[in-house]
Amino acid sequence: EWIYKGLVLLVIGCPCALVISTPVTIISSLACAAREGIVIKGGKYLEEGRLLKNVALDKTGTITRGEPKVTDMIPFSGYSENELLSYAYALEKKSEHPLARAIVSYAEELDTLAPELSEFEILPGNGLQGQIKEDGKTEVLLGGNQSAVEKAAVIDDTVKEQANRLAEEGKTPLYFAKDDTLLGMIAVADTMKEDSADAVSQMQKMGLRVVMLTGDNEKTANAIGREAGVDEVIAGVLPDGKEAVIRELKEDGKVAMVGDGINDAPALTRADIGIAMGALGSDAAIEAADIVLMDDDPLKISKAIKIARKCIHIVYENIYFAIGIKILCLILGALGIANMWMAIFADVGVMVLAVLNATRCLSYKD
Repeated sequence: EWIYKGLVLLVIGCPCALVISTPVTIISSLACAAREGIVIKGGKYLEEGRLLKNVALDKTGTITRGEPKVTDMIPFSGYSENELLSYAYALEKKSEHPLARAIVSYAEELDTLAPELSEFEILPGNGLQGQIKEDGKTEVLLGGNQSAVEKAAVIDDTVKEQANRLAEEGKTPLYFAKDDTLLGMIAVADTMKEDSADAVSQMQKMGLRVVMLTGDNEKTANAIGREAGVDEVIAGVLPDGKEAVIRELKEDGKVAMVGDGINDAPALTRADIGIAMGALGSDAAIEAADIVLMDDDPLKISKAIKIARKCIHIVYENIYFAIGIKILCLILGALGIANMWMAIFADVGVMVLAVLNATRCLSYKD
């Protein structure tokens, strides 16, 4: 009799449901996410996603389309629009930045000719610098934001007022100078994705704090931030500054960073969860990220977090269910009430029910 009772207790105590149901839940969640165009690089990030408190969004390519267009051409110092565009084209065609691509596309549409640069240098987070030869002498071309260009050329209050007006309209003013002469200003605007405001709203409803990071000046950033409805805008952030911002946000809890550019890679790595835009994103960003959104849809950010939360919720359901049934059957077995059939149900039956419960993740919908 005691051998039989011992075998009953042994069968009841087998942890099959606990061992199998959790990986099945995770695999089902990963498959569900993949079906939605979300590639999650491991079950660890499902658990991290459940604990998120802050989401940091890079502006260009994440909130906005990443396809800016030239909107204004404002030449100074007696130069024409064509001359301004020519010098700007010479600099920007050497850059891979989205704002540079906008100027290059605009210049190519107008069949603009550009002088050849003898030297070229990128000023990280500020602008571009190159050298050209005109009339037998070497001159320095400089393009970028106000802080970079005003080191070489004088930018008076009238010009700054025009730049502020453009920035308040959500445009990014770019300055260009030759030696110590201000050539002019080109304004570039990037339109916001249709679903960005809805995506931000969904994350906020989930109890997440949404922060927008951008290298743009404060006025331009605030204009986009108001339209998107984010909780906080951090403007004027240099590429290496994004990582520092993520470190600060991590002091408040788990942080997800969403970006698409090569400059976002350090911040994506630093964050608890890095999320990259896969369609237009750089290879470096995709490699550094833990989650990749294959179609660049910002609504998929909240969907990925919901899948993570649902996954861990079902994991805990299975744990509580399996342990609860086993404790009940162990008590009945100790009292001599449970037989071998009840023990088999407590082992194999509970395992099957837990696995079936785990597969609910496959058909999860918002």
